[in-house]
Amino acid sequence: MNPKKLRKLKKKIRHQPLTQRKTAYIARMTDYYHQFTNIPAAKILISNVLLADRMLAAGDLPQQVPLLQLPDDIQDQIFKKIGEQHPAGDATGDKLWNELTAALPDLDHDLRSFRDYLETHYGMWAYTSAPFVADLAKFVGDRAVLEVMAGNGYISKGLRDAHKTVYTTDNQAWTSENETGRHPLMTIEPLSAVAAWQKYQDEVGVVVMSWSPDGLPLDWELLQAIRASQREVDFVVIGEPHGATGSADFWDHAELLENKATRELNRHFTQIDLVQDHVYLVK
Repeated sequence: MNPKKLRKLKKKIRHQPLTQRKTAYIARMTDYYHQFTNIPAAKILISNVLLADRMLAAGDLPQQVPLLQLPDDIQDQIFKKIGEQHPAGDATGDKLWNELTAALPDLDHDLRSFRDYLETHYGMWAYTSAPFVADLAKFVGDRAVLEVMAGNGYISKGLRDAHKTVYTTDNQAWTSENETGRHPLMTIEPLSAVAAWQKYQDEVGVVVMSWSPDGLPLDWELLQAIRASQREVDFVVIGEPHGATGSADFWDHAELLENKATRELNRHFTQIDLVQDHVYLVK
């Protein structure tokens, strides 16, 4: 193939029709790993997904992953790699090009759907990596922590593994709808966020709330309760303002701090898909 032919053969990766899905998510990712084994830019993204899944299946917090999105020049990279292995006009090279580029829309879609897989399979909504929880444990210091809306308890598990005192709570209202709360990593006390605060406010110095349900006022009710108590606590919130998480009232009224502590908390909490969630300190 030559560059002129490449320009004609290039396809739009996104918004292309997807093949009918007949295999499970991780089985598809494993197939991609073998198919794209000679394309480093794709292979490293697939490898991150497979490793994270293995760690979660073993009951461990996963590693940090990069943005799971194919680079814009992925077809150029495939063209270059094939050109290094097959001479121009070689039928084997043309066949490999057709196979790899035909698979790109499906691979792109599946990489972007990793969070959906985590939600349905593990009940993990915010991508909770071991390096992030280590940063959070450092921020906590010797203070006790109240985690509300804990889901399956990934954050609490990491903090307890770091020998922190953690009160892990969730009203478990979601257990009938998805995997959240069905496979907890520890005992989770069935309390709403406000009830948990009322019970433990005198015991803790840090409150952690991750991915409050979209559109529900639970986060705003908790923030009002914390403010009314006048307790001196750090309120750590993980979410996407006016996006995938929380209520409009919460984001409209929350005072989001930007300082050295928030920068350090976000060192390893990085974007994995189109959701732009972030770690905030809220007053």
